[in-house]
Amino acid sequence: MAQMTRQRRSSPMDLHTTSSPRPYSKLDKPGKSGGDPGFRWFLPLVSLGVLRYMSATSNILHDCDEVFNYWEPLHFLLYNSGFQTWEYSSQFALRSYLYIVFHNLVGWPASLWFGEEKVRVFYAIRIFLGLLSVIADAALVVALSRKYGKRLASYTLAMLCLASGCFFASTSFLPSSFSMYAMSLSSALFLFEKPAAAVAVAAGGVIIGWPFSILAFLPVTIYSLYRRLNYAFVSGLVTSVTLLALSLLVDYFYYKRWTSSVLNLLIYNVIGGGESHLYGTEGSTFYLRNGFNNFNLCFILALLFIAILPIAKKKYAPELFVIISPIYLWLAFMSLQPHKEERFLYPIYPLICVAASAVIESFPDFFRDKYNPNDHSLLVMIAKTLRPLVLGLILCFSHARTFSIIHGYSAPLEIYKHLEHHDDAGEVPVLCVGSEWHRFPSSFLVPDYVGEVRWIDDGFRGLLPFPFNSTLGGTSAAPPYFNNKNQASHQQYLQDLDKCTFLVELQLQRPHAYRGSDLKSWEVVAALPYLDRELSPPKYRSFFVPYLWQQKNVFGLYKLLKRIPKT
Repeated sequence: MAQMTRQRRSSPMDLHTTSSPRPYSKLDKPGKSGGDPGFRWFLPLVSLGVLRYMSATSNILHDCDEVFNYWEPLHFLLYNSGFQTWEYSSQFALRSYLYIVFHNLVGWPASLWFGEEKVRVFYAIRIFLGLLSVIADAALVVALSRKYGKRLASYTLAMLCLASGCFFASTSFLPSSFSMYAMSLSSALFLFEKPAAAVAVAAGGVIIGWPFSILAFLPVTIYSLYRRLNYAFVSGLVTSVTLLALSLLVDYFYYKRWTSSVLNLLIYNVIGGGESHLYGTEGSTFYLRNGFNNFNLCFILALLFIAILPIAKKKYAPELFVIISPIYLWLAFMSLQPHKEERFLYPIYPLICVAASAVIESFPDFFRDKYNPNDHSLLVMIAKTLRPLVLGLILCFSHARTFSIIHGYSAPLEIYKHLEHHDDAGEVPVLCVGSEWHRFPSSFLVPDYVGEVRWIDDGFRGLLPFPFNSTLGGTSAAPPYFNNKNQASHQQYLQDLDKCTFLVELQLQRPHAYRGSDLKSWEVVAALPYLDRELSPPKYRSFFVPYLWQQKNVFGLYKLLKRIPKT
């Protein structure tokens, strides 16, 4: 008869005396014997590459700041025309041209290659942005796989590819997106045990990208300094001084005076008590609601990471916790600010994916016998089964969100492309835009034959962008019509509306008349559906539900109209 024995549970003293003093790695997992190097680069690069290309070619423009503060200055550098905001007036100089010049390295050769096809230049730059995102996120996935195993890395890769927030932010021409790339790469280098490089990349993300993102980079920077003080400090110092000096020189070249836009921005918003509230305020729950819309259950799980840390402390502390901690710091800090925008969360988007993946990967640990790492009880098996189900649910919700945004709000970007088919509209056509100025998709979408784009008064009383004034000095100009109080200038609107050759207008189900309704003066040359946010139910406009999305939502028409010549 076979001898029956009961396996003795290891005592706490046994576990203490046999534990390894080195940091946790995937080799510490039950059943792991070593020899698995983790992901190679091919799978993350290809997976992310396909999705980022899709983003570059289908993403909408989410924010008018992206257009007027980045696309328009770049268009001016390339084609000597474009809109200027008060932040780029040399009187204020809040925006660094270093960030613009960095993208001009791609824009300039693309403009030479494609000639007058400015739309192709627009998408070439977007593809470049997607490429930066691919490299940074792929490095993060590979680093996670080598440190914590392929399962955690696989979950993270799936979310980085398909989460709506990452899909949209990855190809947005914004400094906060650049800081997001730096966050992924800096975190990856930290896990690769290259603290000096991690600090250098963090410095680049702050100085080239968004100075306020320094708070999000603090945990990795501080811990890297703790690990290798001398190397990390010298690396960060040299990178910071070099980039600040370069920014100073670039700004001098364009503003024609010695000034630091990085310092000016910090002074205006911190020391000078900047008046960002003039551009809108939101409640304290804005980022929680926004985070759920862009990441659904993934966002909730990411916030729960700190709650599961006591259970998964051996696996995730301190390295992974150091990487994920900026989520809490950044959310707390940004939620206290009165002026809130979706793009302000971009730097922590990849970390949300990592944190949620870590929570999903830890499901079985909630039920596993801590004295028996090979526990295969029913609850543990159920928890393992839940992991792919929860991940699949997150990805389905993400796709539903992405589909709804792209198909509901892409009309402003697409309608301007129809202008290229109407180059017979006269000698110097004028394109007029009223209340839809904030959805103007940049001068890259306006053909060269259009003489100018003008705003017409539809009731907006804030300060609008003006064309760069080459007579006053172009980038070095300090036009008198700019101010930092968001006060409208009497010069910003076209007074003689008879000069309008084309008109862009969004017609919704509202009780007031639209200019384009006058069929004796205007003919519709293009019209596309546009989701009416105010009249559509939140759950149906936010997420695509098959068969119900079109039935439950209300749509207006985004129109391009052409003036009918008087006979």
